[in-house]
Amino acid sequence: MAGYRKLGRPTDQRRAILRNLVTAFLSNGKIETTVTRAKETRRIAEKMITLGKKGDLHSRRQALSYINSEEVVVKLFSEIAPKYADRNGGYTRIYKLGPRRGDSAEMAQIELV
Repeated sequence: MAGYRKLGRPTDQRRAILRNLVTAFLSNGKIETTVTRAKETRRIAEKMITLGKKGDLHSRRQALSYINSEEVVVKLFSEIAPKYADRNGGYTRIYKLGPRRGDSAEMAQIELV
């Protein structure tokens, strides 16, 4: 199935997980999660940074409709997006960390470049 990963969850849970991951990622600058979740987080986070680069009111409202925290949206538009003003995509980096101890799931760290 092209376009997205289902992450083994129903649609509402999958959307909630991704919204929370993107919000945490943009507020902290990096998070540690599984590889597949990191790849899905990267897709959405890069779209949010592109919205921040546009900087208009419509883009801000679109970001607010997805990101849970208003403080994170303010940070996105005032700090994160201007840092990437001259860069055309590729705002994130994923490092593989190895297997998780409990269930041997492949872990990764996603961070801003």
